[in-house]
This record gives sequence, C-alpha cells and structure tokens, in this order.
Amino acid sequence: MSWHPCNEPVCEIETETVNIVIDAKPRDLGGFTVRRFLPSGRRQMVGPFIFFDHVGPAQFEPGTGMDVRPHPHIGISTLTYLFEGQIMHRDSLGCVQRIEAGAVNWMTAGRGIVHSERTAPEERAKGPRLHGIQSWLALPLEHEKTEPAFNHYPASSLPVIESDGAVLVLIAGEAYGARAPTATFSPMFYVDAKLIASSKILLPNDYLDRAVYVVDGELSVGAKRVQSGNMAIVDGTMEVAVHAHSASRALLLGGEPLEGQRHIWWNFVSCSQQRIEQAKKDWENGGFGTVPGDDKRMPLPKE
Repeated sequence: MSWHPCNEPVCEIETETVNIVIDAKPRDLGGFTVRRFLPSGRRQMVGPFIFFDHVGPAQFEPGTGMDVRPHPHIGISTLTYLFEGQIMHRDSLGCVQRIEAGAVNWMTAGRGIVHSERTAPEERAKGPRLHGIQSWLALPLEHEKTEPAFNHYPASSLPVIESDGAVLVLIAGEAYGARAPTATFSPMFYVDAKLIASSKILLPNDYLDRAVYVVDGELSVGAKRVQSGNMAIVDGTMEVAVHAHSASRALLLGGEPLEGQRHIWWNFVSCSQQRIEQAKKDWENGGFGTVPGDDKRMPLPKE
C-alpha cells in the first residue's frame, strides 16, 4: 500500500485524473437532510460502494429525533459512521447497539435482515444532534445470500495513521499499510481523513475504483479542485495527490469493481431482478422476521 509524506516529487500530479464530480442536492427527510451521492445518474458504484448518503448535520428539537422504522435489506452490508450524535440500532437477529461517533456499525444483510434506527429516549430529551455517513456495500455474487450478521467496532479498534499534517482513520478494508478489523467481503478501503491547510496525501493506488468525498473544507484531487459537499471519482491506479487548501475533512473510498450488474429497488440489492421481486413479496407477507421491541414495520413502497 502506498504512503508518501508528499514532500517529494512523486506527489506533483499534472495529469487530469478526476473523471466525475458529483454534487448531490439535499433532501428533507423530516427533521434532517440527506445528500445521496451513490447511486447517481452519473455513477452507480465505486468498488463495492453502491449507496453513499451524507446525513445532516441536523439539530433536532427536544423530544424529537431520528425514527427509521424496521425495514428489510438483502444483498448488501450497511456501514454507519457518525461524526456527531448517536443512533440506537436494533435488528431481527436480536442485536441492540448504540452507534456513537467514530465507531463502525457493520450489518451484513445477505439473504435478508430487518433493522431499525432511532434516537434513544435519553438523547431525544436533550434535543440531539446528528451528523454522519451511511453506506451500502454490494456483496460479491458468492456472498449475496450469505447468512445475516451484525458487527460493531468501537473507535478505539480502528487503525490511525498520522503524517505531515494528516490524520487518517481506517474505517474498513486495507490502505496505507494498515488493515481495519471490519469484516469485509471484497478488496476495498474506506478512510476518514483530516488534513491541515497545505497538507498532502496520496490516494491508495491498489484499487481500480476510487473516490474522495469532501465533508468540510476544500481539496484538490489531482488537478481538480473539489468543494465541500462534492464527491470526486477517480478510475485507474495512477498515483493521485490530495491537497488541502484549508483545514479539511474527507472520506476516501474505493475498491475493486464487483462482477456483474446490480439491481436496486428500495432497500434491496441483487444481481437478480427475480430475487428482488421475491423480496418484495416476502416483506408484504410478513417475511424477514421482526425486530424485538420495535414492531412498527415500514410498509413496502408503492411502485
């Protein structure tokens, strides 16, 4: 894995390297906004990443909070990573977990799972804040129907790399000579990068698909200047420098492209449209199981 302090000529990248810049519009979901970058009309996936939502930042009124009722998934792993706030996760395996800032919540749906995401009562009373990213990672064909599972990784378990004004937390996968404990299914990387003004890093160049999402600040990715709230897509394995024009925070993500096409409908992802149709019927007919202590299921959307 490549890691350079970026005070050497190798970081001076002159070739245009960014193929797409995605600027997602915020959507109001009742008390908080979400910007969806993947899938988009310009790109469905980056490596295994097939869904990428920036949630918030949101300030809820006292007594209110996030309320995502029990809903099903197939064919993916979900990854929740918060910058601020807390979410209470419950699922049909009986797992109950408070997600806190800096921790990784990794849920593998496989053949099917149900979960809910809500603000805990004690946090709701305060008027909570919420800010973070939720991603879905499509599973390789051989794992699409794997048994559902849930894993939680506290912030203290994630590798941290520091060099020349950059602090990098490896959320999942492998990069910069480190490997995260997260239970991934295909070659990938996902990094929370904080950079001081004028610092530089290189994107990992061991993967064909790569992207940089600017959470705060302003960066150059190769020759392209990228503002806060934009995702730059990079294809190929050439060395690409990321330069901070101001104090910035970004998520670096990518991996190897998965085999075959993926169909997406609501919360279902599969290589097979027939499998998605079956999942619709199963949910309407009370399948997938229930979430203990949270039985107000989300209805199947109308076509």
